[in-house]
Amino acid sequence: MTDTDTARTPQASRAVVRATPGAAVIASVALVELSSGITQGFLSPLLKGLTETLRVTAAELNWISIANLLASVAFTPVLSRMGDLYGHRRILRWNLAIVLLGSVLVGFSRSFGVLLAGQILQGAFAGFFPLLVGVLRNRGGADGDGESRRGISYMVAALVAGIAVGLVASGFVARTVDSPTAALWVPTAAVGLALAVTWPLLPESEARPGGRIDWAGGILLCVGLVAIMLGLGMGGLPGWEWTSPRTLGCLVGGALVTALWVRVELRIAEPMIDVRMFRRRNVVTVSLVTVTFTVPMIGLQVANPVFMGTGPEHGYGLGLDPFATGLAMLPNMLAIAAGALAAPRVAAAVSDRLTLCAGSLLMAAGYLASLTWHGSMPLFLAGTAVAGLGIGFLQHSTRTLAVESVPPDRTSVGSGINELLINVGGSVGAAIVLTVFAARTPAGETLPELGAYTTSWTICAVVSLAGAALALLYRTPKDREARS
Repeated sequence: MTDTDTARTPQASRAVVRATPGAAVIASVALVELSSGITQGFLSPLLKGLTETLRVTAAELNWISIANLLASVAFTPVLSRMGDLYGHRRILRWNLAIVLLGSVLVGFSRSFGVLLAGQILQGAFAGFFPLLVGVLRNRGGADGDGESRRGISYMVAALVAGIAVGLVASGFVARTVDSPTAALWVPTAAVGLALAVTWPLLPESEARPGGRIDWAGGILLCVGLVAIMLGLGMGGLPGWEWTSPRTLGCLVGGALVTALWVRVELRIAEPMIDVRMFRRRNVVTVSLVTVTFTVPMIGLQVANPVFMGTGPEHGYGLGLDPFATGLAMLPNMLAIAAGALAAPRVAAAVSDRLTLCAGSLLMAAGYLASLTWHGSMPLFLAGTAVAGLGIGFLQHSTRTLAVESVPPDRTSVGSGINELLINVGGSVGAAIVLTVFAARTPAGETLPELGAYTTSWTICAVVSLAGAALALLYRTPKDREARS
């Protein structure tokens, strides 16, 4: 080993890292996740009004979720790997700047196309979580996995709190300000504050494993997954029928490119994502559960708020204004936060497997409640809270188990894989709901029939039950059993 090599070791870099108080780190991490939640939640109370302001149908609004998720697929693996190689704080700063630029574009948008462009840049928020996990895990600690699990539960709670703040803040602005697009500036304020406050506070990662970015693998993965999601998202719409050359080209072409990506990753020494990990039973199980719980979680992000904002003149809905819609979504958000905070203790008491299974069963129960009692506001909101509790369990458990499956120098990549699967499941869910809504929206109308919602809730309940069955395949590692 040369003197130059010695200077590049983690021990050498550790000496120049500035010590940062733990409270400042936690506060910074929470603030970034808060801004991420606000960015994800601010649009929900505005969706009903956007159908009129931007002259789009409720089915077309699902493209907001799809555009966001497609961008997340492109950003997440590259940002995660760059964080592990070049420093989680450094890449997080650039990440925040990209999301801020997208938020400014959303604020200026006066057409659906510009709004989607801003949403694409905002999709980079998917990189926040893996980069922040890298910051936390590289701090070390005597408690090991226990400290990491508590940190992730706080991050999920902050994320959900941000979604709740975004819901209420944008709803309040929409109610009190005359401009119909004033509330679109809410995420700009949140992300700008997060960037300004955390810039001097977050510490840089001490350990740098060395290596390089697998650009070929990253590009192939992004092209393959984006093509598949584009086919799923557009499938069933005019010009994109399921048997049309466009749709089949995207689906088949995307599958072939993804298969090529797997082949490339197996042949290089430093892959973007080590696909050999998927030979492990637990990795596959957690991945499948992640997909099944995000299909309904993200698939209903547009459907439920639009249902709440639809008035009696359409024969269904709760008839709430934007601010009231934001308040009505709080039971779901609070339940998610409570589930995430409770998940570490539940898992310690009953095992990770049963926690995964319980989360999926609670989601299924909540969607069945929405299906059965959508005519009663209290019962409908209670159903969303039950589903939220299950989502909280799964948000924490899947993210924790994904991180624990990789070595510390691949922390962000491990978390990034989970975020990627969240996006994949969410894209499938958004595509399913988009197809259902498009099929059940009468010609010339912007809102669908009630059957679009009941069909969507039924599908989400069935997918959640499938997730509960898959969760039973998880096996607690022996070393963790020995510590418990």
